[in-house]
Amino acid sequence: MSLVAKAFPLARPFIHMLDAEKAHRLTIRALTVLPKGRAVASPPSLKVSAFGLDFPNPLGLAAGFDKNAEVADAMLAQGFGFVEVGTLTPKPQEGNAKPRLFRLAEDRAVINRMGFNNDGHWAALKRLEARRGRPGIVGVNIGANKDSGDRIADYVQGIAFFSAIADYFTVNISSPNTPGLRALQSRAELDALLARLNEAREKQARRPPMLLKIAPDLRGDELEDIAQSCGRGAVDGILVSNTTISRPTLISRARDEMGGLSGEPLFELSTRQLAKLYLLTKGRIPLVGAGGIGSAKQAWAKITAGATLLQLYSALVYEGPGLVPAILEGLRQRFAVSGKESLAAITGSAAKDWAHQGDSGT
Repeated sequence: MSLVAKAFPLARPFIHMLDAEKAHRLTIRALTVLPKGRAVASPPSLKVSAFGLDFPNPLGLAAGFDKNAEVADAMLAQGFGFVEVGTLTPKPQEGNAKPRLFRLAEDRAVINRMGFNNDGHWAALKRLEARRGRPGIVGVNIGANKDSGDRIADYVQGIAFFSAIADYFTVNISSPNTPGLRALQSRAELDALLARLNEAREKQARRPPMLLKIAPDLRGDELEDIAQSCGRGAVDGILVSNTTISRPTLISRARDEMGGLSGEPLFELSTRQLAKLYLLTKGRIPLVGAGGIGSAKQAWAKITAGATLLQLYSALVYEGPGLVPAILEGLRQRFAVSGKESLAAITGSAAKDWAHQGDSGT
């Protein structure tokens, strides 16, 4: 276990006394100065290959934690199989008014309305170029500026800026905190977006895989449209899902705050949507399962629902980085007794069950 993971249980009470966003910035600063240590070794049985990349394990760090590409190597050292930085927009922007990040400790959840606050493309590019040649898969999550007159052009710029350095892209069109952004998930707008992005990719000397990040709040017909638009090689993978604007039963005082809800209450909704999309795509497009993962049991459930890869973030707020090796060990144990040759043989094995959970009469 890393030094950071060992220190977290002692530091957690003090960290949680701070405003959530201040605590996060303090964490980022600490990670930039503390010794990174040696990366936690991944169990060989958990190796995964997807969209042309070989991952040491399927568990990744979701975007939002390392918005500005400051601590990718420090988080890889915690045992993550990959790290996604961002969301990054062409121009720096402050994001929405503070306070905008809220812990819901009783629900093991987080609500945020950050609004793509970040230092912009240039600052992140310099940091990513500084780590060129180091091991570890680092993806770049790209978005659009709030005041952009052509949001698709912002995504195209992200492709052009980071193609030489990113291991993969995630196109974030599903944040609920930038007005109108989720409209890009509609069939016509998504087709136009993907066409321009793939045209931009063809112009690059290097062409990293491209994933699409979708919301968990899509209706069945909207999921069908996503599956249709993303077929025929339009994307290399789909990330399910972003935060939700829905509000399941919550008990924390901050439950009525506006913004996207993540953490434990998102688990079932995001996993059902993951399973539905797996069935709609017939398992032909690699899916990244995110939303509510806080244990090896939940990580395993995501895989059986259709996930090739996994991402988490909110659970770190409560468990710290020691959660990463704990989940990996739990996955290793489950795989060892599964009798399967690879995680790929388990992916989607319970998709039909998950997809129909909550249906009337079941």
